[in-house]
This record gives sequence, C-alpha cells and structure tokens, in this order.
Amino acid sequence: MIQIRKFAEPKRVAEECARQILEWLDQAMGANGLATLAISGGSSPRAMFELFAAKPFAWDRVHLFWVDERCVPVADSQSNYKFTKDTWLDAGRYPAANIHRVRTELAPSDAAAEYSKEIREVFRLGEGELPKFDVIHRGMGPDAHTASLFPGEAAIGNHKDIAAAVWVEKFKQWRVTLLPGVLESARHTAMLVAGADKAEALKNVLNGPYDPVHFPAQIAARDGSQAIWFVDEAAAGSL
Repeated sequence: MIQIRKFAEPKRVAEECARQILEWLDQAMGANGLATLAISGGSSPRAMFELFAAKPFAWDRVHLFWVDERCVPVADSQSNYKFTKDTWLDAGRYPAANIHRVRTELAPSDAAAEYSKEIREVFRLGEGELPKFDVIHRGMGPDAHTASLFPGEAAIGNHKDIAAAVWVEKFKQWRVTLLPGVLESARHTAMLVAGADKAEALKNVLNGPYDPVHFPAQIAARDGSQAIWFVDEAAAGSL
C-alpha cells in the first residue's frame, strides 16, 4: 500500500518530511550508534534543510551523502552540495568528517568511481555488495525523473553498481547519480514532491502501470517499499 501524506503548503510538506527523516535517523542511531542519510537537491527541500539547521540533533553520528549531483564546480549555483551547504551545513555546523560529497572537480566518470569507492569504505562493503542507507530523501521532476535517472536512461537497468555518471540530454549536462539497486536497498525512503507542474507525473507514478523506464520515480517508491510520499495539494491535484 502506497503511503501518502498530503499538506496544503509546500513549506509544511518539507517540514513534515524533515521530522520523519529525523525520527528514522534517531531510530537508526538507537539501533546502531550511527546513521546514514542521502539527500537530493532542487528547491523543494529548502524548508527541510532550514529545519535541520535550526534543530539540535546528533549530526556527528550521521554520515551524509547525496543522491545525485550536477557536474559543476562546488561554487556553482547549480550545485546540490552548495545549496545544502548554504541552507543547512554551514548554519548547522555540520561535522566536516561526516560529509561525503561527489567530487565534481574530477571528470564525471572519475567522480562516480571515487564516490562509489568512498561509499564502499564508509559502509565497509565487500566486492559486489550494495550499501543499505538508513534514509534516502528523493524528489521527482515534472517528467517523473528521480535522482538523475531520467525517462529512457539506460542506467535504470543497472542494479549492480553503486553510482554512475549519466549524460542528461535535456539539460546538456553530466551528472553523477546513485543507481536503482542502491535506491531499492534503502531502509526508508522519503519522497518530497510539491507543485502543480508535477501533478500529472505523480498520478502516473502512483496509479499507473509499473514502468520505471518511463516513470523512474516509481523505483523503490511504490507498493511494498519503505517509502512515504510527502506531497502538497497542488502536486496531488490529479490523484
């Protein structure tokens, strides 16, 4: 059964998503001492990151990663890392040792390889093993993409690797993204979606046939998954 939590305003949606993520992280730390979190970019999580920055929390026990990243300099306004740093990490004094960003100063394929290597080291993975994140936060675009897995992307069929560099023709841009096997292995997934421009895609993702090649946001976010959808009324308008 798909879990959907709907709220009137986008800010409230992001804040409720934040509270659920903190609850999951707290549970993970209670069980294991440490927790792992992978976050996404875009404008929707701004209020979530601001809440993280303002709320006292044991971030020194949370290893932070990114679901995907644009291959731009870290100071570029398009950088997911920069957005997170400006809205949360600096203000919240996040411990630098627990921040695991994509090294976009490298060539895209090298950045993906280094990111995969760092994840293997933090999770202490054996050959062929995939990480099991405690929490993954994801968004969805108007075309139903999630992470940097866009409709028709060949990497949607890759369930064995951790991360890959992908060329996004729509934006003429290289990106590095976690792959479906990692998304599917997460203990908990928070899907944060706001805006009327996403209403049609959300209807197809939640109610249409399972077809992740055309609707990538269906990956690890439908029946039987550990996902909760946090949506505003505008995005839910076609449900």
